Amino acid sequence: MNVDLCFVPATHAPAELLPAVSGSSGRLLVSRPKGTKEERSWPGQVFEREGLSYAEAMDRFVALREAKRAEEGKVAERGGEGLADQKGQRRVLRSEIERLRVARREERARRRMMDRVWKGCQHEHGKAAAAVSGVKRAGPRSTLGKKRGALKGQWRAQWAERHEELARRRAADERWRQERAELRQREQALGLRAVCAWIAVLVIVDNCTRQSLGLPMFVMGAHVTAALVVEALEVLLPKELKYLIADGGVHFTADVIKKLAEGRGFVRVPLAKHRPQSNGIAERFVETLKAWLSDKEWQTAEELAALLAQFVAYYNDRPHQGYELAGLSPNEYIARNLAA
Repeated sequence: MNVDLCFVPATHAPAELLPAVSGSSGRLLVSRPKGTKEERSWPGQVFEREGLSYAEAMDRFVALREAKRAEEGKVAERGGEGLADQKGQRRVLRSEIERLRVARREERARRRMMDRVWKGCQHEHGKAAAAVSGVKRAGPRSTLGKKRGALKGQWRAQWAERHEELARRRAADERWRQERAELRQREQALGLRAVCAWIAVLVIVDNCTRQSLGLPMFVMGAHVTAALVVEALEVLLPKELKYLIADGGVHFTADVIKKLAEGRGFVRVPLAKHRPQSNGIAERFVETLKAWLSDKEWQTAEELAALLAQFVAYYNDRPHQGYELAGLSPNEYIARNLAA
């Protein structure tokens, strides 16, 4: 079996391109898709024109080359100023992001300290209340009442301080969320951040028949754990499995994967680092899946799940060009081998 994890956006419109995403390191590395390339032109094309003598073609080539060089110089001059300005904006933005991150970290540390102090106050108040309750009528009634009244007054004051602290936290959180949203908008405008939620899809393809055994999806995206991957594999992997081919990503090298291999009696086949072609069947499957999804639309995880189920049926009934299948679909290939 060949397995892999691919990532698709949580929502998608047909006009949007699906980017290439790698999650083998435990965090997503997104390569934004390139748009349609514009038709290129260059001065040397003049030599391909028929009807021009060598001298005429050379003169036009020199003229076009000089014009192109002058235009490149103007663009470089304008772009140099814009580039320097953009770099400065990015530098300032990164410093503001780091400042906000440090301030938030310090605020969380302060809150943890305040929470410990509050728990200490609760503990001390409990002990004091138990001591006063244990006194009962051993002393003068007026003295006991004064102690209880003082204890209640002290506790009300502490509660008031605690409520003020919680109110300050809520206000600070709201300010932090607003400032973070503004910074993210600026990041997106400068091309530093692509705001998007992701869904992880587990690809499981039979190495011999090219049959897709299913496409389990995980709405937590990059935060999917190896334990969740193992749960899906336990359900879908056949009992007679001998070899599991997977890359060296963190989701396929964890101890839970090793325990699954030992318990089910199969061998996890390690692949060379930075060589995705070593898992070519799964990688090709991902390409086919994304090409099929490129003109589809989904706004919820349920809509995507329905599309994935539709794709599995389509893929398994689709004729394949591989040498082993000889133009048959995975389902037809399996049916003929069973009949034989």
